[in-house]
Amino acid sequence: MDELKDYDPSQFKGILELLIPSVIEEIVKNRNVSEDKAFELLYLSRLYYLLEEEGTKLWHLSPLTLANLLNEELETGKITFPEAA
Repeated sequence: MDELKDYDPSQFKGILELLIPSVIEEIVKNRNVSEDKAFELLYLSRLYYLLEEEGTKLWHLSPLTLANLLNEELETGKITFPEAA
């Protein structure tokens, strides 16, 4: 419970603000789409919804892994999370 007392939601938001541009860069490279399209694909995905939930711990995955998870979601409609997630 003590960790909740010290929790600052802005810290998590800061992590996402640093992570998202790198994920977008990977999506642009992997899917050969514009940056605007990459943002659209990510922000409308279930993966992004889950990424916004700190408890999922998806934010600790690499940008490449997150882009690959998005590709899987777009191609199959499913997300297979790595064991460490």
